[in-house]
Amino acid sequence: MPLLSRFDRSLLGRADKPALEFAGRAFTFGDFEVRSNRLVHALRARGLQRGDRLAFFLQNRLEVIDLWLAGVKLGLVIVPVNVLYRERELKHILADAAPKAVVTSADMAGFIPAGTAIWDVDALTAEAAPLSVSRLVVACTPDTPLSLIYTSGTTGASKGAVLTQQNFAANGAALVSEWRFTENDRYLATLPLFHVHGLANGIHCWLLSGCHLRLTERFEHAKAAEWFDDYQPTVFFGVPAMFVRLLELPAERARAIGARLRLAVSGSAPLPAEVHEKFRQLYGSVILERYGMTETLMNISNPYDGERRPGTVGLPLPHVAVRICDEAGAVVPDGTSGEVWVKGANVCAGYWQRPDATAAAWQDGWFRTGDIGVRAPDGYITLQGRRSDLIISGGFNIYPREIEELILEQPGVLEATVVGAPDAVRGEVPVAYVVVDAAKFDETAAMAYLRTQLASFKHPRAFVRVDALPRTALGKVQKRLLPVWQP
Repeated sequence: MPLLSRFDRSLLGRADKPALEFAGRAFTFGDFEVRSNRLVHALRARGLQRGDRLAFFLQNRLEVIDLWLAGVKLGLVIVPVNVLYRERELKHILADAAPKAVVTSADMAGFIPAGTAIWDVDALTAEAAPLSVSRLVVACTPDTPLSLIYTSGTTGASKGAVLTQQNFAANGAALVSEWRFTENDRYLATLPLFHVHGLANGIHCWLLSGCHLRLTERFEHAKAAEWFDDYQPTVFFGVPAMFVRLLELPAERARAIGARLRLAVSGSAPLPAEVHEKFRQLYGSVILERYGMTETLMNISNPYDGERRPGTVGLPLPHVAVRICDEAGAVVPDGTSGEVWVKGANVCAGYWQRPDATAAAWQDGWFRTGDIGVRAPDGYITLQGRRSDLIISGGFNIYPREIEELILEQPGVLEATVVGAPDAVRGEVPVAYVVVDAAKFDETAAMAYLRTQLASFKHPRAFVRVDALPRTALGKVQKRLLPVWQP
């Protein structure tokens, strides 16, 4: 079934039902049908056709949802771009995806590289407002690409995962069923909509179930208690850093929030078992941890009914087959570590214009995730880390090589390597180990330069000076032998 047909159960079937609150304004599902129809006409007037790529570089706002729905109706390929990205990252993604334009706001347009077509979101919305509300739909199939989402890879530069309408439909339908979504739920949405956690999971669960949603521009821990008290959500999706912040609430207030909260989902980074237990004690609610990737959306989840086991990501979802394999691709016995391989309707069509990377990541129809895991005899899977050196900080992927290359450009830097150091709030933070010529190296200037080139979550927490980097006989840095950094 095409994705739009699934959305229509809410857009058309629940047209008069209250659907969403944002910035003090209320909207029905029918309002989003009308808004997206008008936007389709505006995008067509600007020359967009099926298959064209259209990027957005926006904080959470209604127009992100409008663009997504218009993309489904018009057969566009939507390219969400992380709002924390800066010149180097933006230049790479926009050059690689080559979108017809980037939809952004006036306050963020200055970050877009010169030569890129920029469409102001407010101007586009105003242009669409008086246009026809008639529905214009381009015929699509389940295999029609819907989004090109960039993810940090294991070879340095980020790669674009081509996600189809079927990928999003299969993922959303499974989560609505497995996590027991109904139209009576109230979902507090604070995750960024440029990320698959907030978009592929949150927005799709909302549209497919017909529940109510309150959207915020971002998560703000100082306002979280007020949001929970005022909106009284039954569902909340977050990353571990958010749940760490929520542990700061007074016990009585937390218990009242937990009494109304039937489902708290954590993902995008490992959730410490200690946080899992403290949240249960404080809120009386057991966090459901799950595991997904940009390339695959959701793969594994702790059960809604049954044990939500701390430290594990649970059991394979019904639409996903999972193997734990050794380097040769053979399935390993339970209790033995290996790489997690997955197969299902959730797995992307491949990497954009990267046949080499696509061939390397797929084997006999299975996607090699690059994550190391172990399966217990009862089927629960525990992740143990990456095959690569990928750092996951606050739910965002960081590839060390990108930071290392920038550091090596700095005067006085002879060698550099970046590793992930444990952090109580973000899970991991990047730390740079450098060999320098002290007379030429200016640490303050180097850090200032990195802040102009990288998203904030990629900034090294510290420069640790060492006499030499430990290396193998072949010159590979042995990161496990580096001295432990203490904040």
